[in-house]
Amino acid sequence: MSSACYERAVALIDAANAEDPRQDSGPDGQPVPRELLYGQRMAAMIGRYAPEADEAQRLAVRAQHIQRWKTPRENYPMTRDGYLQWRTGLYKFHAETAGRLAAEAGYDDATVERIKQAVGKRGLKVNPDTQLLEDVTDLCFIEHYMLEFAGKHGEYSEEKWLDIIRKTWKKMSKRAHAFALSGQLKLPEALVPLITKAIAG
Repeated sequence: MSSACYERAVALIDAANAEDPRQDSGPDGQPVPRELLYGQRMAAMIGRYAPEADEAQRLAVRAQHIQRWKTPRENYPMTRDGYLQWRTGLYKFHAETAGRLAAEAGYDDATVERIKQAVGKRGLKVNPDTQLLEDVTDLCFIEHYMLEFAGKHGEYSEEKWLDIIRKTWKKMSKRAHAFALSGQLKLPEALVPLITKAIAG
């Protein structure tokens, strides 16, 4: 059973993401605010991958991209350093926003801090909350967004794609690897040969 705090926090996160002016196609083909759909997909993925996850972990996953459109990439230099500055700024913005909404929903300071640490990507590989969020993020990317990403970057060489897949795989835990290969994850059919080759390599 979910607590009243959890239900309030989910409502606040979803309301914040529903303000996204960008639209994606939802499961029924109807337009849905992009980050609202992303949060819903992330929530569904953690339910499949880690049904034992507690409320703090579920909220961190749902708030992973909260109001991402408010920190656009083009506000930073279009260089490697600019990209890293953008990512760092995003992590801080998402963590602070998620923490503020969790506190507004009634969570105590310790729970709010757990959510902020995970959303801020602190302690990957050593913080179990952060690693769980990373696993769910990567699984969600593979199932829902990798093919779209491939379409946008069709000019990438095979070696570039193998590098992208390997870097994604490296961030995942062994449990996530097993889940991805168990048949429970819907792999993008067009990319299965590349995924197989990258993992084997």
